[in-house]
Amino acid sequence: MSIIQKRIHEAALQLFAQKELVEVNVSELAQKAGLARNTIYKNLESIETLFETVATELASEMNERVGKSATPDVDPAQRLSNGIRFYIRRAHEERNWGSFLVRYGASHVSMQSLWDGPPVRDVLEGLASQRYSFRQDQLLSAIGLIAGAVLLAISLVLQGHKTWRDAGADTAEFVLRGLGVPAEEAKAFATAPLPELPALDD
Repeated sequence: MSIIQKRIHEAALQLFAQKELVEVNVSELAQKAGLARNTIYKNLESIETLFETVATELASEMNERVGKSATPDVDPAQRLSNGIRFYIRRAHEERNWGSFLVRYGASHVSMQSLWDGPPVRDVLEGLASQRYSFRQDQLLSAIGLIAGAVLLAISLVLQGHKTWRDAGADTAEFVLRGLGVPAEEAKAFATAPLPELPALDD
């Protein structure tokens, strides 16, 4: 994307995070982005599909960054713990991003790919290596458990009830215990130092 397109998408993310409906008009988008309406028209393929575009981009970008964050030899439980905490920390650092996630992460088809990729990979690898102890046919429920726990933790952080560190550690620990990791190991994974979330190359 061009710099102007990124600016438009960032403005759209802010608007969607604040609105009840997944619709914005060109005037409010131009105002939020600090651009002329004509610039919006020239750099936007379709205002009608803007939500789907922003949601898909958000999901794929975060999945790619989390995927780059750890080498394959890292314990899948540690990768999952880190991934959970990455989401919660980023929501604290980028509140519009977090608000968008809480508002739409569990309810819109465009956001469902957010829970594909690294989360599924880490859960499947943990199951295959017997790090986790649930049945294969429970995979979708396990992913739902992770997604719901992360979204609620983000909500608690955004509302000021928990710090991102406490919410991240608690959520990672409870999720790992729910998947079958022994309590002491789950706590260790959940409180291990969290690296920086890798940036993507432009």
